[in-house]
Amino acid sequence: MDDAPDFADFAANRGHALFRYAYMLTGNPHDAADLVQEAMMRLRGSWSRVQRKHNPESYVKTTIARLHISVWRRRRREHLVWEVHERPQPVAESPLDLWDELAKLPKRQRAVLVLRYYEDRSDAEIAEMLGISPGTVRSQASRALDKLRATVTQPRSL
Repeated sequence: MDDAPDFADFAANRGHALFRYAYMLTGNPHDAADLVQEAMMRLRGSWSRVQRKHNPESYVKTTIARLHISVWRRRRREHLVWEVHERPQPVAESPLDLWDELAKLPKRQRAVLVLRYYEDRSDAEIAEMLGISPGTVRSQASRALDKLRATVTQPRSL
């Protein structure tokens, strides 16, 4: 296989960036590593075709997003808790608190926000990547932002 060095170079050069992208989608380093590994295995199988016709990084990111959606569709369940919190949740005051609030969003809403604001993707691109309509992308983004606004305030100026 004469394309193996090209694939190895791509994997070595872009692996960390792809992991960061997957981590933003999952919020879990172990799940992110699994997504990247699975996406890279799929890319390796079609490397010569993807390298000639497409941008390999875009192909892998689309694969990661689709794998992520596939996983959470299979795992979609209610999460039962022992007690219901009657008090409002604390307000996020630091970027770490913001990440905690982002992690509380439903996975599709989190994926839409990551693709829109972290990856700077258009609604049409997000819709294509996630297999949903552009209208669903906009509604999911709106709902996610409403949830974040309800719990997160602007940083205090000194």
